[in-house]
Amino acid sequence: MTGEPLHAHGTTSPARLRQAFEGEVVRAGRGVRQALAATVREAVRGGRLAPGTRLPSSRRLAAELGLARNTVADAYGDLVAEGWLTARRGSGTLVADRAERADRTDGAGRAGTRPIVSRPAAGPSCPPRHDLIPGNPDLSAFPRAAWLAAARRALAAAPDDALGHGDPRGRPELRAALAGHLARARGVYVSPEHVLICAGVSHGLQILGGVLAGRGASRVAVESYRLDRQYGLLEAAGLETLPLPLDTHGTDPVPPVGTDAVLLAPAHQFPVGTALRHDRRTAVVDWAGRTGGLVLEDDRDGEFRFDHRSVGALQALAPDRVVYLGTAGQTLAPGLRLAWMALPPALADDAVAAKGRIDSSEVVSQLTMAEFITSGVYGRHVRAVRRRYRDRRDSLVTALAREAPQVRVLGTAGGLHAVLGLPPGTEQPVLESATREGLRVAGLSRYRHERALNGPTDALVVGYGAPSDSQWPQALAALMRILS
Repeated sequence: MTGEPLHAHGTTSPARLRQAFEGEVVRAGRGVRQALAATVREAVRGGRLAPGTRLPSSRRLAAELGLARNTVADAYGDLVAEGWLTARRGSGTLVADRAERADRTDGAGRAGTRPIVSRPAAGPSCPPRHDLIPGNPDLSAFPRAAWLAAARRALAAAPDDALGHGDPRGRPELRAALAGHLARARGVYVSPEHVLICAGVSHGLQILGGVLAGRGASRVAVESYRLDRQYGLLEAAGLETLPLPLDTHGTDPVPPVGTDAVLLAPAHQFPVGTALRHDRRTAVVDWAGRTGGLVLEDDRDGEFRFDHRSVGALQALAPDRVVYLGTAGQTLAPGLRLAWMALPPALADDAVAAKGRIDSSEVVSQLTMAEFITSGVYGRHVRAVRRRYRDRRDSLVTALAREAPQVRVLGTAGGLHAVLGLPPGTEQPVLESATREGLRVAGLSRYRHERALNGPTDALVVGYGAPSDSQWPQALAALMRILS
């Protein structure tokens, strides 16, 4: 893309977009919808599409580019959902007012800004026959042969010093591979030098908790429902966790005055399953830019969106204010102990130093993962298991409609679990029935912050990822027996 502005008199020229778009297709070799969205993101990020600029209508741009109108409309829809564009009746599609150049840094004002900053359910008395605890993938689907082949190729090509202590950030091969993959799959904007490899999302939060506390932070806003161990990790670092309000549209992410950071799962909240609305994505990024606060984005299952293409990462809207956390624990296996953070440049040195004090990650799995990504095997695996989990989601929803129509189903647009709403006062009896039936399943109350003021109460959080293909029908039948 050239440096010449794409807009004139407030309206983008389709011919200019066509030039830039064709270059993007050649450069990226990706699908046309993704390429068009990437072209617009890059133009906004670089300041060549100014806030308020009106884009051509989807019909006009499709005709200019020789594309189907739906392709352009879907790309526009992705960008609206991600917060780059706004669509207003009577005004067309505009560049969002806050979507300024995302990689701009404040070189003069840093010194004056604020620092970047459970209740376990009772288990069965005998081993359960079926594990429906949310957040676990199907371990039988792990691509053992492909992983072994990648490990052989990676070790054969690795330099001798790869087996030394190395860089606390992680192997450069993996950091480079992840920077490219995350840009393609999730829209993350990060250079390899600001990617930090860690042993899990919880490990990443442990690192970040120490960094925030060391910078003088004291309060972190969190979602009202979340993995209880994540609250504990932040509190162990000396940080107070404040639950955010939850309404019919999901989490209200803008924290109260005096908050230093906010922890969110914008693409698919765990466990409630909602996605953060585009206006709320914009609002929390604006909060971070205005106050000097930090957003911690947990995107553990962001690649598992079933009904339409995944909403891009929040990080892309403000790479200097958002820490992106991802993991192979959902897409491959948690036992690999492979996760990553995309760090704002101003936070990177402190996070690397903190990680080095805690421990360093294992090298062979990093080299293998890098080969897995660059060879294309990882992308094919993700697409295959995404179809498998979508089929299980569909069979769960169908069975509930047939056998237990009184149960409300929530959070099924993506991820590896669904929330099944129950009548008031019935969560604990249903959990006891599940125990007798040999089902290991979680109640929603298990994930509720002790200071949460509102939100759903009685529900099951059912993970459909863990059972193998042969076990899933029996697990589903057992679940229907306790609900019907």
